[in-house]
Amino acid sequence: MAKWVYLFKEGNADMRNLLGGKGANLAEMTNLGLPIPQGFTVTTEACTDYYNSGKKITEEIQGQIFDALAWLEAENGRKFGDTENPLLVSVRSGARASMPGMMDTILNLGLNDVSVEGFAKKTGNPRFAYDSYRRFIQMFSDVVMEVPKSFFEKIIDEVKTAKGVHYDTELTADDLKELIARFKQVYKDAMNGEEFPQDPKVQLMDAVKAVFRSWDNPRAIVYRRMNDIPGDWGTAVNVQTMVFGNMGDTSGTGVAFTRNPSTGARGIYGEYLINAQGEDVVAGVRTPQPITKLAEDLPECYKEFMAIANKLEDHYRDMQDMEFTIQEGKLYFLQTRNGKRTAPAAIQIACDLVDEGKITPEEAVCRIEAKSLDQLLHPTFDTAALKAGEVIGSALPASPGAAAGKVYFTAEDAKEAHERGERVILVRLETSPEDIEGMHAAEGILTVRGGMTSHAAVVARGMGTCCVSGCGEIKIDEAAKKFELGGHAFTEGDYISLDGTTGKIYKGDIKTVEASVGGNFGRIMRWADQFRKLQVRTNADTPVDTENAVKLGAEGIGLCRTEHMFFDPDRIPKIRKMILSDSVEVREAALNELIPFQKADFKAMYKALRGRPMTVRYLDPPLHEFVPTDPADIKALADDMGLTPEQVQAKCDDLHEFNPMMGHRGCRLAVTYPEIAKMQTRAIIEAAIEVKEEMGYDIVPEIMIPLVGEKKELKFVKDVVIATAEEVMKEKGEYINYHVGTMIEIPRAALTADKIAEEAEFFSFGTNDLTQMTFGFSRDDAGKFLQSYYSNKIYESDPFAKLDQEGVGQLVAMAAKKGRKTNPNLKLGICGEHGGDPSSVEFCHKIGLNYVSCSPYRVPIARLAAAQAALNNK
Repeated sequence: MAKWVYLFKEGNADMRNLLGGKGANLAEMTNLGLPIPQGFTVTTEACTDYYNSGKKITEEIQGQIFDALAWLEAENGRKFGDTENPLLVSVRSGARASMPGMMDTILNLGLNDVSVEGFAKKTGNPRFAYDSYRRFIQMFSDVVMEVPKSFFEKIIDEVKTAKGVHYDTELTADDLKELIARFKQVYKDAMNGEEFPQDPKVQLMDAVKAVFRSWDNPRAIVYRRMNDIPGDWGTAVNVQTMVFGNMGDTSGTGVAFTRNPSTGARGIYGEYLINAQGEDVVAGVRTPQPITKLAEDLPECYKEFMAIANKLEDHYRDMQDMEFTIQEGKLYFLQTRNGKRTAPAAIQIACDLVDEGKITPEEAVCRIEAKSLDQLLHPTFDTAALKAGEVIGSALPASPGAAAGKVYFTAEDAKEAHERGERVILVRLETSPEDIEGMHAAEGILTVRGGMTSHAAVVARGMGTCCVSGCGEIKIDEAAKKFELGGHAFTEGDYISLDGTTGKIYKGDIKTVEASVGGNFGRIMRWADQFRKLQVRTNADTPVDTENAVKLGAEGIGLCRTEHMFFDPDRIPKIRKMILSDSVEVREAALNELIPFQKADFKAMYKALRGRPMTVRYLDPPLHEFVPTDPADIKALADDMGLTPEQVQAKCDDLHEFNPMMGHRGCRLAVTYPEIAKMQTRAIIEAAIEVKEEMGYDIVPEIMIPLVGEKKELKFVKDVVIATAEEVMKEKGEYINYHVGTMIEIPRAALTADKIAEEAEFFSFGTNDLTQMTFGFSRDDAGKFLQSYYSNKIYESDPFAKLDQEGVGQLVAMAAKKGRKTNPNLKLGICGEHGGDPSSVEFCHKIGLNYVSCSPYRVPIARLAAAQAALNNK
């Protein structure tokens, strides 16, 4: 018989895949002899079985759950469902990868109308007992039965107003009984007359199912897609003896980190609430106290807490994120995990741990999430603009960086505005996990409630999104989409600016500037460069992009898209004239006018590279993209060519194709119009020779022919390139080395790579088009239907953002192997958007590519990901 349930004492930290992160760490802390409320874990395999069994928990699994429950009853000396001294439990999710706030938790499970009275007598604290029951009804209704939480919050606010109190803690036992009655009626109304369940075993199994079900709730699916977490991992469920932080002034609950998760600074960092339960802290319903104040309130607990916190960091050799509860002066740890942190904090912590002798540089490099380096490149406020800015309020600096944008009050509105191209600031009373897509779309997040460990703060830091939380001065009306702060009223669409580093809130749209990096960042990058095997180049089309990429560590250009150089107002008329010409002579004349422009661009980029390599892709897009559509532009072109506007329009119409991205483009243009390849070759070779003469750089041009699917096709264009290059070098009296290669972006090219390699000196995989043609859908239109694929779990990620290793990746690996069989010296790279995606970079390392190429600001990500790939695949 399979084992589906493990007591905490039966597990350890190495069982993360089976027990989930939370369960494995609870087991490890149990083994360390720490004060852990005991319990058991239902495994991730049980979650998978739940889905495979039609969303049912089998009798075998239920039997093991109740066996573990019987052990827990004996351990605590209390019975589950007992009317006089009931055992209460929490039911929490626990995936192997941390997903804060994305899945569900139920506290105080096991109470009913009868046992709550016995509980009140046993504890001698009726207010506490009824507070626990009202919390359980609300949480069970929301999480298990999907009765909206807002229904209950509205009732709480009504009762507090009627009683003239501000906080939940000021409600009496009788007030709470009133809440319980009203809550149960809300449940009954929402469930078509069904009463709130009174059997604790039914409550437990419904809660376990709800946690399993939450693995596939919309916010969890979005979070998994954003963080590359596979959908087949499932979540474990942890059933743990309840300890209570809401038993009075010697009880409390909190969340703390062993180092600052925003900056990485050493020293304990966290918050707690007296007379509260854990959800109160992370939900931001009440503003918590800094953890250091615990030394005043409960000094013995604080001393013990600090000793355990330090022990946990030493044991795990990493910054820990801990949840704890104090019940009538006794401290309990509910969980620990490696804490989520900003990229600056991750770098600081990794370097400090190396300096403290706790980890090696190799471990430090692997401790930093490569994607998180995006945060280091986020903007800050322009100093001059900031001086003129009006501060209208301040709150907690929950996630660093600067952001300015238009105010929106719902996740849906924020997402829609972002899709329209607007910069968005999401303003909420408090965020909840359902807001994940709106938070992802926002430049910045501002909340009225919540502390540094609230949902908004934790998720924003994980995303690298600027966040200011807990601004209690705001008067907000979310329904009316307006708020007031600092004597100003703001409605949807008004501009505000946030500084997530200082916590200041500004009126209006303050200019931001790009961030700069240095210090420990450079140290981590130097370590990464020591360990990686893959080179990292950049995709750049301008000298400015090139300079930025070189500053960020690019080792050359892996993709220079020459068509982007033609859209300048001085150049577009000439390319249009070439396209619409009827004779070779007129086309060549128009192209000759472009040579000085193109050569100047190449020279500037060669100089910016300072001798680093550059791969230049010849003209690729369909010609219709260049032709005019504005009547004034059509007339100007007609006048220049001696034609009528009608004739120009007719020629433009002739260029229309039903499927232009699979039509007359790429190398097909050079086959039809060899003069295009001649012009580009002349510009490249002349630029290289002149820069060599002017700067002394030994330029070795890499000429890339796009969209090749046939060896003879490549040879035809290559012969044009060679003839022109030889002609230019003869004219200049200077001979240089150059290479001719191709993009592998058509499935046929991958299938016949051994033959194509007979003519190519290098392959660069254009995975954008290769993905498009392998899947058979347009990357421009796929967004219209991919959401349905995500929600139906057909795809877990966007194949244009993360390389499809099973399909497209197989073509890449095949082409690499076949190409090198023909030409062992064949240089292999990738230049699609996947070049900056960490999982795709690891794949490129595994199949033996020479380099990846990505956008300039993703170069640090690729450098770190390449090092991690090398270290993790020794």
